[in-house]
Amino acid sequence: MYKILIVEDDAVIAAAVEKKIRSWGYEACCVTDFRDVLSAFTAFSPHLVLLDIVLPFYNGYHWCSEIRRISKVPIIFLSSASDNMNIVMAINMGADDFIAKPFDLDVLTAKVQAVLRRTYDFGGQTGFIEHHGAILNTNDTTLTYQGQKVELTKNDYRILQTLMENKGKVVSRDTLMAKLWETDSFIDENTLTVNVTRLRRKLDAVGLTDFILTKKGIGYLVE
Repeated sequence: MYKILIVEDDAVIAAAVEKKIRSWGYEACCVTDFRDVLSAFTAFSPHLVLLDIVLPFYNGYHWCSEIRRISKVPIIFLSSASDNMNIVMAINMGADDFIAKPFDLDVLTAKVQAVLRRTYDFGGQTGFIEHHGAILNTNDTTLTYQGQKVELTKNDYRILQTLMENKGKVVSRDTLMAKLWETDSFIDENTLTVNVTRLRRKLDAVGLTDFILTKKGIGYLVE
């Protein structure tokens, strides 16, 4: 089931769009906290975003830029400001389409379906794991923190994914080695320690100090 995130501060329009989206069998979520749209994005992990330009606190261009830092998920702008300058700016910011208000809900749905087909007919799913502002993109296996992107090796990603999926819990060394075994590389205990140390250096470099904690003789965790 495709998931659509609706970033629209007009409650009447948002409710109407959500109802229409759901009637087509999609899952829909309306943002309510316009101070932190990115948190709603990472928590919901949508396949497509419907994004108004004029919003409280920060405009749609700002949030489009923030989303593009961590994801290539399709974005459709919705706006009454439909002059050529806004349309060109929206597309240049990374939007996939632009729909002028007022719009027909059937036309909106048709455009949503077209973008979803173009994006996902030959592609997989997209998803994120977020913890203390660190966002792990499970689609391109990168980590983003405060606008900085960290390129991860396969082992970096497997370790971080396992720890973040079990945040608050200690993950044993045996469990991590079993996870790394899936990479078809033999990992002994010393190699695991080397991998974790190397990953910690990458995290430290972007300000994620002590993100991975050691439980001596047991394993590792992110709190």
